[in-house]
Amino acid sequence: MTLANSEGKDHGEWWTNQDGGKGHSSVMDIGGLETVVANSAYVAARGSVDGNAAATMRDKKMRAKLFLPHIKQCEHMKTTVDSTFDSMCIRQPIGKRLFLQYLDSVATHKASCELWKDMEDYNISVEKDRKQKAQKIVNKYYDSASKTFCKFLEEKAIARVKADYTNIRNDLFKESEKQLLKHLETSALNGFKQSMYFLRYVQFKWLEGQSVNEEWFMDFRVLGKGGFGEVHACQMKATGKMYANKKLNKKRLKKRKGYEGAIIEKIILAKVHSRFIVSLAYAFQTKNDLCLIMTIMNGGDLRFHMYNVDEKNPGFKEPRACFYTAQIICGLEHLHQHRIIYRDLKPENVLLDDTGHVRLSDLGLAVELKPGKDKTKGYAGTPGFMAPELLQNKEYDYTVDYFTLGVTLYEMIAAKGPFRVRGEKVENTEVTRRILNDPASYTDSFSKDCKALCEGLLEKDPMKRLGFQNNCCDELKNQPMFKNLNWGLLEAGMLKPPFVPDPKMVYAKDIDDVGAFSTIKGVVLDNKDTMFYNEFSSGNISIPWQEEMIETGVFGELNLWPGNGKLPGDLDPNVASVEAKGGACVLL
Repeated sequence: MTLANSEGKDHGEWWTNQDGGKGHSSVMDIGGLETVVANSAYVAARGSVDGNAAATMRDKKMRAKLFLPHIKQCEHMKTTVDSTFDSMCIRQPIGKRLFLQYLDSVATHKASCELWKDMEDYNISVEKDRKQKAQKIVNKYYDSASKTFCKFLEEKAIARVKADYTNIRNDLFKESEKQLLKHLETSALNGFKQSMYFLRYVQFKWLEGQSVNEEWFMDFRVLGKGGFGEVHACQMKATGKMYANKKLNKKRLKKRKGYEGAIIEKIILAKVHSRFIVSLAYAFQTKNDLCLIMTIMNGGDLRFHMYNVDEKNPGFKEPRACFYTAQIICGLEHLHQHRIIYRDLKPENVLLDDTGHVRLSDLGLAVELKPGKDKTKGYAGTPGFMAPELLQNKEYDYTVDYFTLGVTLYEMIAAKGPFRVRGEKVENTEVTRRILNDPASYTDSFSKDCKALCEGLLEKDPMKRLGFQNNCCDELKNQPMFKNLNWGLLEAGMLKPPFVPDPKMVYAKDIDDVGAFSTIKGVVLDNKDTMFYNEFSSGNISIPWQEEMIETGVFGELNLWPGNGKLPGDLDPNVASVEAKGGACVLL
């Protein structure tokens, strides 16, 4: 049970209510048949999780609506699009790709471009390959006698890398990368803005800004219920990508005074972009609902896997718990770098995707620190997980999330919480007393390193607790429990998970068991409500939308160049265009 001191913020655990799709009778009734049919369609559609398969699942009519306009149609956007270096050239996936294409096309920037790519390649390489890759980077870019020597690198940075590259550290090129990006911002950004690659970026930003509604999505089976409506599996028709469609019924939202919680969750989801946090890709409205189109997580939640998969042996072995804990740390670090306190970390809010990687979900209780403020107050969270300072009604910061991480890690290993046994009937006041006063006890299931990590996270004094320091979690990542973990591979999503969910399994209740909402009566919507719905319905969310275009192959299909440095017709102001039937531009 999740608690909060404000109404309408518990949106529930919604797309992973797992019964494995099993019926409750050996006789197939109509409801059971409906579930089987719905599951079959859903599992078939889930085959589109990779880009190649997604292309086969597209609706051709809707795909035709994804086209780049002639530059004359969007030329006015050149001065209004987000063109700051950090956003356009680093964080936005399409912007970064086009910036790299530009760098590769200019002789004076070619070495910088290759260094950037080689650094990123090193960061996601396995240990056995790193020393050789580091040696090549040093010889190619750090040796003053090399033709591709990068003279913008400072002498201290060069000396450190040369002295330390044989140790294959994760952060070997961290300082050099900062200097590289600073150099590119100074020397290449203006040239990029004057190039045809920037015009192509403007075209994609025009496409990104086009309106989206329910016509673009096909709903599949219902996966569960949230606080204000059902959650369906759905597919973006134009690309074939699968999502979860979290529907917030307008009248139910108004009756339960859920507007504030809904808009806070939506704003926070739109701000954070991490492979370790469920992403918001689209927000729009229908006649009856507000719709949040989000990352679909088909693998169930950690609580289900801890207790229901192997009931005789609950919990996880330490390597599996270590992997999930590391990914959770990456998610928390991203939230905290954006000044967001999660407040509701627990196993059922950590979801598995098709490949076994995990993401944090349900940010309904999250809070963003106000400008100029480093702490907040407020009672929010789940009994047994809340940190001492929160329970004492003191001001708190990000440290509360690392206490909940300690509780979560402990439960993954012990198959019970450190302050309450699963199924124990105990008053919340007693749980609070234990959290404030009692130390956790450890069985032989905890290794020395795992116990040390738990103790560091469950430290009752927030000033002494392990966690977020100097805008990162480096101290936490360097704990002995993670000594064999390649953080570069993990953060790139390239480390093989210890468990992969069954692709034929539907981790959702039978359709009849999900339950239906009652009809809302006596609620009248007015102009104020309409204004709120319009504000909520912001359309495409930039970074997830760009990622979708890339991973489903649409970006590659649209980003075509004639070669030899020639200007494509759709970027040539001297080439006229007309709009063909279906919306695509035809050059004349």
